[in-house]
Amino acid sequence: MSDDPILSDADALAPDAEILVVEASGDVLAALPADRLDRWLAGAVERLEEAPLLSRSRLKSLIQQGNVSDGATTITDPSAAVKLGAQYRITLPPPEDAEPEGQDLPLTVLFEDADLIVIDKPAGMTVHPAPGSPRDTLVNALISHCGDSLSGIGGVRRPGIVHRIDKDTSGLLVVAKTDRAHAALAARFAAHDIDRAYRAVCFGHPVPPAGTIDAPVGRHPKDRKRMAVVSEAKGRYAVTHYRSLERPDGAALLECRLETGRTHQIRVHLSHIGHPLIGDPVYGRGHGGRVSRIPAGAREAVRHFPRQALHAAVLGFDHPVTGEPLSFESPLPEDLITLLRALRGA
Repeated sequence: MSDDPILSDADALAPDAEILVVEASGDVLAALPADRLDRWLAGAVERLEEAPLLSRSRLKSLIQQGNVSDGATTITDPSAAVKLGAQYRITLPPPEDAEPEGQDLPLTVLFEDADLIVIDKPAGMTVHPAPGSPRDTLVNALISHCGDSLSGIGGVRRPGIVHRIDKDTSGLLVVAKTDRAHAALAARFAAHDIDRAYRAVCFGHPVPPAGTIDAPVGRHPKDRKRMAVVSEAKGRYAVTHYRSLERPDGAALLECRLETGRTHQIRVHLSHIGHPLIGDPVYGRGHGGRVSRIPAGAREAVRHFPRQALHAAVLGFDHPVTGEPLSFESPLPEDLITLLRALRGA
């Protein structure tokens, strides 16, 4: 799950990003002040042959965005001291893609008026273009469907996008078609004034069967592509309310309601309490033994489920212009229905 207001989201590392490696050797340390990493890197990069010119302010931004590591951990503090012998890796994201083109892709539209559009997104569709993936996204489909009517607040690559769900999560999204609607919806998301419920199939049976997970979520300290439960000082307030709808042997169908909407929140929270989503390739690591507790007849369905078993099933909010209460529900997609049938022994 990932439905923070989109401007607070960090892009994943692109495969065509440029990487600079700077070694903190004794000679370089002696020649440059080493009390602040951003200042030291600015001077050290200047010494590299054919390296791009990177200002201290640019390096400070790269560090804060998680694009600098010492080979072992990601560094996010520009004022960190330089460590002798460390090999600092600076990742330079590629230039942003050009303005995305419209593509005539299938869309399931549940509601549309002059201000907004509500989409039921299939699993496998990315919400917006990213470096290296400029096509076949929801944004490409929306540009074709809506023409020039999408809100421009989200920027060139994210027109109209107020929140998002992960590529392999299915379900409901609202997209703004006017700047006024975009601003009002973003304010509601920021105030947690949106009704959002997900269906999730996890390993095991959470105890208690209904409860609240209150744990800050932030970037993983060693892997910037992942999120993790972290300290309050390093993460953002995150609360997930869950209740068990079904409890077949070895797994559970949960309803998860979000009080906040942090990146990958449900996936991180459920993994944190020892009940990762079936099919989650990132947050299901270290839980391989869970499959052995699934009844034999369902193990193959579980092993080969191709995505995290998560579906954005309910989305409710007041219309940002008219004030009319709107509520939408999306039925479980066929792949989740098939998975549940196998778990029930049907």
